[in-house]
Amino acid sequence: MEKSTGQNEYRVSGEGRKPRLIAPPKACETHSHIFGPADKYPRFPGRKPPNWTASLEAYETMLRRLGIERCVIVQPSLYSTDNRCTLDAIEQLGLSRARGVAVTKKDIGRAELQRLHDAGMRGLRFYLLVDDFRMSDAPEMARRIAPFGWHLQVQDRGNWLAEAIPALKKLPVDIVIDHIGRTPPENGVNDPDFQALLRFMETGRCWVKISAPYLASTDGPPHYADVVPRVRALLSIRPDRLVWAVNWPHPNHTPGNKYEEADLLDLLLDWVPDAATRNAILADNPAKLYGFDK
Repeated sequence: MEKSTGQNEYRVSGEGRKPRLIAPPKACETHSHIFGPADKYPRFPGRKPPNWTASLEAYETMLRRLGIERCVIVQPSLYSTDNRCTLDAIEQLGLSRARGVAVTKKDIGRAELQRLHDAGMRGLRFYLLVDDFRMSDAPEMARRIAPFGWHLQVQDRGNWLAEAIPALKKLPVDIVIDHIGRTPPENGVNDPDFQALLRFMETGRCWVKISAPYLASTDGPPHYADVVPRVRALLSIRPDRLVWAVNWPHPNHTPGNKYEEADLLDLLLDWVPDAATRNAILADNPAKLYGFDK
């Protein structure tokens, strides 16, 4: 739930029910954001949600009730290339538990990338719904991050993957696609863009986050039935290239109507019936992608 401070500011809570699914040791939640107080972490003008505070303490409360040991903090668009809030969260959690995905300036140099790497960053975010990066920037940025073993994390929506993937295939880094691809929900598993994603997964250089089903569904909660065929199709191609996330604190939702994270974890009981595969998605795959065990 959220609590208003009376100043049109919402503080997101990590409270809720416990899941039915028992997470394996070293389970990892791979995509959430921390929004600190505005007086300490200034917002980028015009970006949303400017009036939210989603603290590290609330996030840790959520992880504990889900039984999740590890996490990946993704730099939110709210801060553009100012990674301080994300870096501070990783530092407080410690590198045994946390990794991050950064947004940087286009002219970032090797020394700054090394600093970010030492602080736990393992990927560069291309959130194409804002103007920090365009696909035309991908070759140069991939060249810069390749020596560090980082991946490029990419998100857009609509009919975008079939056009983007040929360029992504040429890059010297692995690619992580957010939120089941965010292809048009009404098009289902036979959507040409989703089919292009499946073919990209076959190469082993593409990872997909099983996350934020509310962005990929017209059926909606609690079961997101129209998402199941897409998840099962991904499973049939490369289950070793799938990771799971909750997208906390769900920046696209309306305050007061938050999604229940335990529901999102419990979906895996139906979506991934095989326990060994499910445990790999929750623990083994993210350990490899984010370098937890190195």
